[in-house]
Amino acid sequence: MAEDAGKYTYCTNCGTKNAATNKFCLECGQPLIEQDKQTKGSRTGNILDNATKEMNSWTGEDKSVEINFKSIFNQVFKKHTQDETDRIFIAGTKETTPTLNEVADKEVRPWLFSRVFLYLSSLLLILLAVLMIFQNSNAYPGLLFMGALSVPFSLLIFFFEINVFKNISIYQVMKIFFIGGAFSLLMTVFIYSLTGSGNFSLLGSLLIGLVEETGKLVIISYFVHKANVSHIFNGMLIGAAIGAGFAVFENAGYAQNYGIAVLLVRSFGSLGSHTIWSAIIGAALVMVKKNHKLTKAHFTDRHFINFYLLSVLLHALWDLKTPFTDVKLVLLIISGWVAIFVLIHAGLREVKELKKLKLKNMLEEPHEA
Repeated sequence: MAEDAGKYTYCTNCGTKNAATNKFCLECGQPLIEQDKQTKGSRTGNILDNATKEMNSWTGEDKSVEINFKSIFNQVFKKHTQDETDRIFIAGTKETTPTLNEVADKEVRPWLFSRVFLYLSSLLLILLAVLMIFQNSNAYPGLLFMGALSVPFSLLIFFFEINVFKNISIYQVMKIFFIGGAFSLLMTVFIYSLTGSGNFSLLGSLLIGLVEETGKLVIISYFVHKANVSHIFNGMLIGAAIGAGFAVFENAGYAQNYGIAVLLVRSFGSLGSHTIWSAIIGAALVMVKKNHKLTKAHFTDRHFINFYLLSVLLHALWDLKTPFTDVKLVLLIISGWVAIFVLIHAGLREVKELKKLKLKNMLEEPHEA
């Protein structure tokens, strides 16, 4: 058997057995992938499938989620008009909020966030040039602000775009971003005053993750309750807005204390930190709340607790001092985004279920003779 494994390879397209020396399949003519590459790809796929299946079970569906980055982000590199941009930003008013039948239940394809990131990053580089090349210190405050803002705010636009219900306006998002971000920081500092701040040991990192995610959860809960949102995408957007606001204020504080190098590192790290963790928590909270009034029972629901603890764990591991820090951060960023894509899948499934329920209710309504 081991000897066969060295002599033969199998076509990934049709499954036909071919000699290991063949470059193309004898049956279908497709290029053959080397056995070790097949095994490696299969192993990686199995890990991802198992992870998405486990997380997806927390949403109530017992199957893995296919994550197709090429399909999701295929609009990023295409040209878009000003009218398309305007249509995205006018969402959320009474006149522009779509009916349930008009809500898209297909794969989300955001793109505007990439333009926002490009513009903000360009401003960051300009200010950096003013400071470093021309030695003009007046650029420093602006550099701190733009460095702290660029990634979290771009991510916030991403979550604004994928809110398929388009029922939360950009004004509401900005209000949650600034006010929610500031109050979540205040809540976190208040909790730290009771518990003490953690260090970067295992227990200290767990304390940091628990305190900061709980502080943000309190503010997320307030806005979820106030807006009485009932859709996963809405909770995800509210959580992302609060997390992004928190990240901007925290990044700016670190940059002020430790300098530009730390600012740039934290800016990159924002790809998978507070905005993502809070989006996970917000989506999970609304997922269990549905269209009911928010109660204590929702916070003890095991489906919510699983996602909440995942965010706490990701945060704790992020702060934990370990070897190969760069590799660790990349893996944590990927893990956070896997959870986001699982929740996006759950959000689209929710849309389909709501449409089916509406159709069922319409069919069951008595008709006049």
